[in-house]
Amino acid sequence: MLFSDSYFTIKAPQQALIKERGSKFLTFIFPVSSEAEIKEHLGQLKKEHPTANHHCYAWRLGADKAAFRANDDGEPNNTAGKPILGQIQAKDLSNVLIVVVRYFGGTLLGVSGLINAYKQAAAEVIAAAEIYERFILFEYKVDFNEESINLVMRILKENNAKIISHSYETNNSIIFQIKKQNSVKLEEDFTDLYTSKLSYLKTL
Repeated sequence: MLFSDSYFTIKAPQQALIKERGSKFLTFIFPVSSEAEIKEHLGQLKKEHPTANHHCYAWRLGADKAAFRANDDGEPNNTAGKPILGQIQAKDLSNVLIVVVRYFGGTLLGVSGLINAYKQAAAEVIAAAEIYERFILFEYKVDFNEESINLVMRILKENNAKIISHSYETNNSIIFQIKKQNSVKLEEDFTDLYTSKLSYLKTL
């Protein structure tokens, strides 16, 4: 069950760098939509920075923000992943991955020093990224008879639906997307149109 009509995420990847007592914290933020994408970004960064001491990260997925994970990658418990995730939560972001690549500078930072460094690294890269509000979309398919085409198109237009594909060959059907906030009225409109059949496909 989704609790909102929209969520905040970022438009494009971004990176930042902070230095703390000799250690370098290279930080990367990515827009992501699946754990498969997350694994790809992590794998690529490990290839690009094979000599780094740590690749710590946190991510959050889904319009409901229910899926998330934090990883310390060898740093003391809860000194890296958790502070990174805390910054994602503080900005109320979802569908994002933040990775902090650390090159150890020879001086131990201690628990509080590490927490502050990873927190600052995550905050810096979020500040560098462009945040925007993404509206939750529902995707539907509607099947209808030929006589209903004008009524179907009118309902789609009135509810600001975006047509993805249509077929007028063996049967008449349209696949379209609509903002979640418009979905209740749309479903009611199609309930009243007995010559059509509306099927929910997925949430985007």
